[in-house]
Amino acid sequence: MAFSAQVENPPMQENSLDRAKAHRPIVIEVAGEPLGVVVPHAEGYRFLAVKLPAFAIDGQQFETVEKAHFAVSQAVRKGTADAA
Repeated sequence: MAFSAQVENPPMQENSLDRAKAHRPIVIEVAGEPLGVVVPHAEGYRFLAVKLPAFAIDGQQFETVEKAHFAVSQAVRKGTADAA
């Protein structure tokens, strides 16, 4: 008598893959130049500057990616105006 058991492969852990995607940094660009990234943090996003014009707001938290982008744009404009 032959006995055969089928072993099913466990389903791919989509939840952990989705979570990994959710924690990926989002690049913030102004005029085509990447100035930093936002990463999910607490109840929003934390901005991490990678270029000098954006360091004025490095580490600040924002409710949305859009608000972070606006703040970076404002910081760059202010820095440009101060330099003139």
